[in-house]
Amino acid sequence: SGERFNKNSLTAAHRQLPFGPRVKVTNLSNDKSVVARINDRGPHTRGRLIDLSQAAASQLGMIRSGTARVRVQALND
Repeated sequence: SGERFNKNSLTAAHRQLPFGPRVKVTNLSNDKSVVARINDRGPHTRGRLIDLSQAAASQLGMIRSGTARVRVQALND
């Protein structure tokens, strides 16, 4: 999107969603959720659906593991 990456913002990367929309991401192992804005393309690793900023991953309780099974829901603004 041209936006400078900020690990402290609630942002995410997705391969197909347009830049700008917000998504609700829920960690399926602990039911914690976060709302993040799509501002980048990715992830570039096979088998991954979404990449989250450090702030968003922290709110989901997945900093230690690095990955988690999640549900992604597009939000209507």
